[in-house]
Amino acid sequence: MKQNTPKRDGVPPHPKGLRAKRQAFYDVQNLLGDLPRKRDMLLEFLHLVQDEFHCLSESHLVAVAHELRLSFAEVYEVATFYAHFDVIKDNEPAPPLTVRVCDSLTCEMSGAKKLLGSLIKDSGKKFRVVRAPCMGRCDLAPVAEVGRNHITRATIKSVRTAISEGHTATKIPDAKLFETYKKNGGYTLLQDCLAGERTPNGLIKTLEGSKLKGMGGAGFPAGTKWRFVRKEPGPHLMTVNADEGEPGTFKDRFYLDRDPHRFLEGMLIAAWAVEATDVYIYLRDEYPGIYKLLKQEIFKLEATKLTTATRIHLRRGAGAYICGEESAMMESIEGKRGLPRHRPPYVSTAGLFGRPTLNHNVETLHWVRDVVEKGADWFASQGRNGGKGLRSYSISGRVRKPGMKLAPSGITMNELLEEYCGGMAKGHKFKAYLPGGASGGILPASLADIPLDFGTLEEHGCFIGSAGIIVLSDKDNIRDAVLNLMSFLANESCGQCTPCRVGTEKAVKLLEAKKLNRPLMRELCATMADASICGLGQAAGNPVLSMMKHFNKDFA
Repeated sequence: MKQNTPKRDGVPPHPKGLRAKRQAFYDVQNLLGDLPRKRDMLLEFLHLVQDEFHCLSESHLVAVAHELRLSFAEVYEVATFYAHFDVIKDNEPAPPLTVRVCDSLTCEMSGAKKLLGSLIKDSGKKFRVVRAPCMGRCDLAPVAEVGRNHITRATIKSVRTAISEGHTATKIPDAKLFETYKKNGGYTLLQDCLAGERTPNGLIKTLEGSKLKGMGGAGFPAGTKWRFVRKEPGPHLMTVNADEGEPGTFKDRFYLDRDPHRFLEGMLIAAWAVEATDVYIYLRDEYPGIYKLLKQEIFKLEATKLTTATRIHLRRGAGAYICGEESAMMESIEGKRGLPRHRPPYVSTAGLFGRPTLNHNVETLHWVRDVVEKGADWFASQGRNGGKGLRSYSISGRVRKPGMKLAPSGITMNELLEEYCGGMAKGHKFKAYLPGGASGGILPASLADIPLDFGTLEEHGCFIGSAGIIVLSDKDNIRDAVLNLMSFLANESCGQCTPCRVGTEKAVKLLEAKKLNRPLMRELCATMADASICGLGQAAGNPVLSMMKHFNKDFA
């Protein structure tokens, strides 16, 4: 027997659960237009709503769930997983303007804490201020984001000016565009590939001979990766990890800002070589100008016959460091939380949407054209101290000339300082350096003659990773630096596995204590390394362990 729900206070009957405002459904339908209602479009739909309304209200989340035929819980758990989605209740006012202040290590060294505190005092009801993880502009620290406009070398005055004058829009980088790139010989190699004048096996042999490795952090040989994917039964896919969230790393931004088509051509050549039907570029949300630039330039590419073999999909991340891990990135592209997968199977066998997938970093693809055109020997001969090839080192901190430095693989920190960075900043004495970002460990200045390359730092408890180098001086407290790094890792843990989720938080508490409990910290780091699912938890203890080994005074 059907049971009627009585009216109450003049409100008509409604199903159990969250009741959404009717206007929200019209809003979402208008924003989505004719876009396909596919689950893997969830993050992009959330971005579209937030772009328009500067937040995600509960009603809008219900409407998005309705369009995708998902439960509200599925949409809500995704929206609240990512730092850049601002979820609010329907009865809460939408923030008129959001100002984010980066609190990564380099920005903290440059005065970000003071900037954040001053802005919080100013905010009131005019704008809200939130801390934010690394924004990929460490060479220009400190950094603040006013709306979608990044303020580099930010001061309280420059941020106030941007707010008062309404400078909140994204700026598109002044890059080499399609017409200029093609006029100077660009896409000739891709055309040769499409015309059958090159063979996939020929390209793979060239890459293998060049010793080109994956520059995202793992250092796996690029040619071998192509070969692995090609041998799998099709159809194949390709993903591009442009979500460089490692504190101190900004090399991909450097290349995308200036010469995006060299990367795009390398990407399409790789996709052709492994017979990928589709390629998905996963770009970090901290690069909104590059997002607009790539949309514009990919549109030009699609107007030619250069993309007939491979469809290009440009997707935005939403502020999750864990999505730099390849399987977590693929989960995110599929419209889910960025939770790393258990291995095996590896992504070359079962990656995006369960298909064999080639995954590459921006810098690796940037080198494909040069390696093929100039030859394997040209690239391999560029190294130093036993290294092979060229490497893009992102250098920030207490140096006179920070920035992206293209240098021979295997160069030492002392050589980088003197030959590329103009030495230490005035008034600072070289004390320590991070060779590989937040989890790559910390080494003292006395160990600055070690070649900076894959496999050379592991015996010292460190690794090169994506070569995000942060230089510390005698004016920096190492324990404070490690606390900053560990706080970042604790905030960015996806929470899927207990060793990482609980271990990173416990490590922060141990570092905050007056006296460091060394035996417990060593046990904790060993547990995280042995039992965590992915590299975040496995490497989280590196900064602490290397500090206890090399900097006793800072850990009294």
